[in-house]
Amino acid sequence: MDASDVKRVVVVGNGVAGTLAAETVVRQAGPSVSVTVVAEEPYPLYNRVALPRLLRGDVPESKVFMRDPQHHVKAGYELLLSTRVVRVDPRERVVYTSDDRALVYDRLLIATGGRPNALQASGAETRPRGLVYFQTLDDTRAILDLVRGARRAVTVGGSYIAYELTEGLRRQGLEVVWLMRGPYFLRRVLDEDGGRLVDAIAHAHGVEVIHGEEVAQLLVRAGAVSGVVTTAGRTIEADIVACGLGLTLNTEWLEGSGVEVRKGVVTDAYLQTNVPGIFAAGDVAEFYDGFIDRHHTMGTWDNASTHGRVAAANMLGARQPYLEVPSYTSTLFDSTLYVLGMTTEVDPHLATVSSLDMESGNYRRLFFQGDRLVGAVMIGERAGRRTLKQMIREKTPVPAGERAALLHVQ
Repeated sequence: MDASDVKRVVVVGNGVAGTLAAETVVRQAGPSVSVTVVAEEPYPLYNRVALPRLLRGDVPESKVFMRDPQHHVKAGYELLLSTRVVRVDPRERVVYTSDDRALVYDRLLIATGGRPNALQASGAETRPRGLVYFQTLDDTRAILDLVRGARRAVTVGGSYIAYELTEGLRRQGLEVVWLMRGPYFLRRVLDEDGGRLVDAIAHAHGVEVIHGEEVAQLLVRAGAVSGVVTTAGRTIEADIVACGLGLTLNTEWLEGSGVEVRKGVVTDAYLQTNVPGIFAAGDVAEFYDGFIDRHHTMGTWDNASTHGRVAAANMLGARQPYLEVPSYTSTLFDSTLYVLGMTTEVDPHLATVSSLDMESGNYRRLFFQGDRLVGAVMIGERAGRRTLKQMIREKTPVPAGERAALLHVQ
């Protein structure tokens, strides 16, 4: 792609993908290219990965921010905070905002991420005090404000977010009941053994875990949550109901633009969409992954960071494919969850091998596509992860008879 015509770059979204993309464009192109970043939130870049630590009380809020309010001025780009993009006209190459701005672009980066799915239960539609989600800094502040007057919480969902809420609220001293409809945590990634270990870790830290039930009714008293009734008829008193029910990606503003959207914004290996001049990065991108030869979305910080830099280079004329083995790390109270590469969440037909040592609290599950290792999940001990990552990156063949041995690689 010829970059000689690139004079104006617009980035929609100022998470890590959008911010690093803007900074990379400025660094590579200099003042010859103007860069505008549009952000719906009122804050410059902050570390979403640090929000669980803020919720647990492990770090002060000051440690969450990664850029100060004037950083963009020094860095050389314009930052429009508290501004929502409502549509894009690719023919005229103009982005329109809710405050009637018209931003002309030569290259556009979509880095809008997603928003939490709402609890679908009677009583939830009015969003009473105490019903919370966990995606943004403002969400975290709201939860911490509620914690001060709360005694008991119900957490809902079988996702990473649900566990982070469960751990954070328990660490804040609340009684916590964790409710999920599935048979175990991360049921599309772990197997029954892995789920059993996660339950054991939660139980050891005083969390009551209930499987196979959902919230049928949210109980509300004087405008505030007072508990839930589950689909099995169980009533659970609670001051906070905290939900981790997945994300809806923010793509509505692309309607009528011609940009292809499936689950996310579809891109090629260079993070370019089907519409010339428009790219996507981060959680919202349904990108072509050269390691597994298919499209998928990946909602991790590492993935978004690399996406931002790669997209920036390609908007300026490079032909740099995204080739990275994504990883995700989360605490599980006194243990650690580590996910690497592709799992059965992306492709349920992958072959797997797994091992569990309940006494030591160590679990591994490896994922294979054909004769190749493509992913891994570990709970507890993470020795060998660099070896596994290298094998994924190098597409090392692994005969079926040698797969189980990889469970013990150091």
